[in-house]
Amino acid sequence: MMEIHSIEAAKARLRIRRAEHSLKCANELLDEEGGIALNLALCDRIRIAQRRLLEARARLITIDPTRTI
Repeated sequence: MMEIHSIEAAKARLRIRRAEHSLKCANELLDEEGGIALNLALCDRIRIAQRRLLEARARLITIDPTRTI
């Protein structure tokens, strides 16, 4: 049982890292001059990445409440 718990916690940490990376990349692209259509698409991508990050952090806390993020 402990091994499954460790695997699930590792998956949750990986989701957090991926969401943080996606959010960082989208924010960097938004800083570039790309036009209004691109900026609107990036804002949507940023909102999605923020939501995924919150969900991944909540999942990790559910799996391992003693883990600090």
